Amino acid sequence: MGRVAVLFGGRSAEREVSLMSGAGVLEALRRRGVDAHPFDPAERPLDDLRREGFDRAFIALHGRYGEDGTVQGALELLGIPYTGSGVMASAIAMDKVFTKRIWITHGLATPGFAVARSAADVAGAAARFGLPLAVKPSREGSTIGFTKLTSADQAAVAWEIARRHDDEVLCEEFVAGRELTVAILGSGAQARALPIIEIVAPAGNYDYQNKYFRDDTRYVCPAELPAPLAARIAAQALDAYRALNCEGWGRVDVMLRKADAEPFLLEVNTSPGMTGHSLVPMAARAVGMSYEDLCLSILAGASLKIGGAR
Repeated sequence: MGRVAVLFGGRSAEREVSLMSGAGVLEALRRRGVDAHPFDPAERPLDDLRREGFDRAFIALHGRYGEDGTVQGALELLGIPYTGSGVMASAIAMDKVFTKRIWITHGLATPGFAVARSAADVAGAAARFGLPLAVKPSREGSTIGFTKLTSADQAAVAWEIARRHDDEVLCEEFVAGRELTVAILGSGAQARALPIIEIVAPAGNYDYQNKYFRDDTRYVCPAELPAPLAARIAAQALDAYRALNCEGWGRVDVMLRKADAEPFLLEVNTSPGMTGHSLVPMAARAVGMSYEDLCLSILAGASLKIGGAR
């Protein structure tokens, strides 16, 4: 694998989680004999990667300045192969509005939505889609800035919470049902879905704390689903992943509507968490793949997407 930089930390609102992900990946790679080194782009210039002779980069950054195409573009310019999706796929997947627009052109089911640029727009979306309503920043992750709006008179509060993180706010039809996620490894026709995970959070609230810092969220892997439905959801997740031209690995979040067992796509994570609570390692374990093997597999797929292999 050569000399490998594990990029983690960064400047996003998800820095704390990224530090945990990167520490896990770094330790796993070193246990397998990889010459891996920590690299925090918030503390060092990226050009140090070239000056110090790094051959590959494992991106364990989450959110902006790491999962949104910016670091990917810099690595393309530096000529350093990296893990995961390329510049465009990363940028689009980070933007939930553009993601939905592409899925709709591919005939993929996603909850109805509206873009809000004011509290009045949020109130208008609530009138259009009904309550509850999901209100969240378009370009943020880990449910940061998310509000489940249950009363129209709280529209201004929900708007302000989301707007702190992004000037583009997504108002999304709320799908009541089971929360599922599908981890994916590989690219193109070779991409494969790992076993589906169902997330059962306290009071149905899978927020930042419940994702990363509490132990009472329950995960069912594989999710208890009829085989035809599980196959359909996995195929839909793969279609969603390929529609954005994602590569290497990722995770697609899905809501399964309680009323009729119809699946709806929410978003794609192109640099998912790799912490002790994270879902891609959990899905990998379900098919007999250890955390270390998962990290090695992702690293082996590192490449340049624009200029070709170095």
